[in-house]
Amino acid sequence: MLPTSMKARVYIAITLLAGLLSLSLGLFHGQWTEPSRYVCYLALALLASGMKVSLPGVHGTMSVIFVFILVGVRELTLAQTLLMGVLGTAVQCYWKPKTWPKPVQVAFNVASMASATAGTYYLFHSRVSQFVADNQLLILVASGATFFVLNTVPVACVISLTEQKPLRKVWSECYFWSFPYYLLGAAIAGIVELIDKKASWQPSLLILPVVYLIFRSYRLYLARLEAERNHAEGMAALHLRTIEALALAIEAKDHGTHEHLRRVQVYAMSIGKEMGLSPSELEALRAAAVLHDIGKLAVPEHIISKPGRLTPEEFERMKVHPLVGAEILERVQFPYPVVPIVRAHHERWDGNGYPCGLRGDEIPTGARILAVVDCLDGLASDRQYRPALSLEKAMEQVIGEAGKSFDPKVVEVLQSRYREFELLANIKGSEQARLTKNIKVESAANPGSSSIDFLASIAAARHEVQTLFEITRELGNSLSLDETLSMLAARLKHLVPYDSIAIYSVRNIQLVPEHVSGDNFRLLSSLRIPIGEGVSGWVAANRKPIVNGNLATESERLNDPTNGHSLRSVLAVPLEGVDGVVGVLALYRTEADAFTRDHLRILLAISSKIALSFENALKYRQVERTATTDYLTSLPNARSLFIHLDSELARCRRHQMSVAVLVCDLDGFKQINDRFGHLQGNRLLASFAEKLKQACREYDYVARMGGDEFVLILSGLKPEALEDKIRHLQRLAAEAGREISGTDVLSVSVGHAFYPEEGSDAEQLLSTADRRMFGQKRQHHNQLYTSQAVATEVSPASTIH
Repeated sequence: MLPTSMKARVYIAITLLAGLLSLSLGLFHGQWTEPSRYVCYLALALLASGMKVSLPGVHGTMSVIFVFILVGVRELTLAQTLLMGVLGTAVQCYWKPKTWPKPVQVAFNVASMASATAGTYYLFHSRVSQFVADNQLLILVASGATFFVLNTVPVACVISLTEQKPLRKVWSECYFWSFPYYLLGAAIAGIVELIDKKASWQPSLLILPVVYLIFRSYRLYLARLEAERNHAEGMAALHLRTIEALALAIEAKDHGTHEHLRRVQVYAMSIGKEMGLSPSELEALRAAAVLHDIGKLAVPEHIISKPGRLTPEEFERMKVHPLVGAEILERVQFPYPVVPIVRAHHERWDGNGYPCGLRGDEIPTGARILAVVDCLDGLASDRQYRPALSLEKAMEQVIGEAGKSFDPKVVEVLQSRYREFELLANIKGSEQARLTKNIKVESAANPGSSSIDFLASIAAARHEVQTLFEITRELGNSLSLDETLSMLAARLKHLVPYDSIAIYSVRNIQLVPEHVSGDNFRLLSSLRIPIGEGVSGWVAANRKPIVNGNLATESERLNDPTNGHSLRSVLAVPLEGVDGVVGVLALYRTEADAFTRDHLRILLAISSKIALSFENALKYRQVERTATTDYLTSLPNARSLFIHLDSELARCRRHQMSVAVLVCDLDGFKQINDRFGHLQGNRLLASFAEKLKQACREYDYVARMGGDEFVLILSGLKPEALEDKIRHLQRLAAEAGREISGTDVLSVSVGHAFYPEEGSDAEQLLSTADRRMFGQKRQHHNQLYTSQAVATEVSPASTIH
């Protein structure tokens, strides 16, 4: 709690004066009675002062001394209560502090406690209290509430002023939760008074265990609150790091761009802090500094990297990137205002910017800061169309645009501090740099040799760059998993020679091969490697690569000499996606120790891109499957049904065959949902779907139309066999209903239609069968209604009899 503004200093001064006045009126004009009793209460109060907890999110603590203050208000004199509160506050400040308190902090806390104690004491002993003297409950509530407000609000105010946080937020999050404890303290004070009147004051000392229980409750509650807060902050930080990593992966096409984004972030955050932006605005600026150009995904690459001035048409295309970036980031739903900054970071102070033509203060502060910083670092960096300017000359150009392109206040801050910011950016960059020492150079073609043909090395480097470029370019061309992995296997062999390649995906707790090529295809395709076992399993579990690992541990099948494989070396790297390891890339050779660290370097250079494409392809395959399959029952869905039925009708038309379409709807399903819940209803649907599949022939087709409606396509079913089929379906429905509910509440209504007699296309057949199903469903409903009515009429007669 360090005063950083004039408001904070004035407020602290007023609080100190109020506290000094309270102490002078109370201590020097008060009475001192029953010293032995007071000494005992004072000792307990000082002990309670040491029972303190740290408040989450602010620099402050809270103790259970309020119980003894409320006891003192009822049982002791004002002077005794004030002294107890002042000494207790001092103990609370100096007892095991995280940081040693400053004198102004201790003085403020003591003054605040003195004012709160005096105010509560005067209210309790005032005419207002005497007016409601007969209502003890009201007095207890009033005293507890008064002391709560007078004790917590001043501290919350000074925290709000010094730490620049909203008062309402500080008070509600840090103190309001303790209000019930103050009421409990008032109740304890009432009990102590009652004991004192009935017996003596000594038994009231037994309240110490209760006070300790309150302290334990404090600590447990705040520990849980702090854990939840840390978890939320950790998740928010992880969220931001993930977004930043994705942005860097998208935008960092070369090392210079990566450095530009990092430097812009350092400059922008430094200016934002200097201009007094709120924590929320700073977080928004931090994210926007990295994400502001993400909308360039919508701009063709030849425009972005054009080594010269853009044409008017090209510039119009470039101007869409703030809007596109804002649209992309709106889907992220940041908890702070990132989108307005990204949308407006190319607006000009004079209103001639884009995309909205905002002017002056209409432009968000973060966007104004970002525009200035982005321009300065762009001028001081090399570009395709011009060399970098010196930092001083770049700053001169920025200053020349103050009041035109840029906010003069932002330019003024940058002008006064840009050298410091540059030094800070360089320090941040050096912290992230990784320096490798004691390097032993080996030839990738001849491991262990220190003699390298420099011409071959240059040619190999050019070939490596070109191949890596082609791989990374082609990885995103297709979402087909087979196409992506086949291309990767073919291209990769030119960089890292191998005899066999296996790309595994993580499924549950094991690795399953998604693509295998080369020698030992059948053997590798049959592998199922548990996570943590073997070379590839260890790589997946530990997220670390292995060069020339012990292949004998890969799998029992590889270790079996009867399989006849000749593999001796393996190079495996983890494929880490957004949500963790999604797979393992493993290369195999027949020679022992065939792979080098240089081979590992090449794989690591593209492993993140491979992992991203691999993860996207896996997700796309899953989406393809879910597009035609019902997620609950694993049956084909309505889309698949129409495709299959059209195909089946075409086949039957060619061969002049008949086909039956049955539409089934479960009767009583709503009752099961209402009585047993939707989870049990889902179990029933899955069970009935499984029974339908088992009851049908291999060439029959069963699909879930939606809800509790199923469709069967039965080729060659004769009309005379229809009734038996329907009765069998009704038995299956009854069995499924009994499994879930234990009663015969479930049945099924079945409608039918035959091709070609009752329809020539899918819509006609399904419409006819659906109409008949609803007719049977109404018949079932009428029968049920009639049986219930008869039961109602018979029941009274039986009672009379």
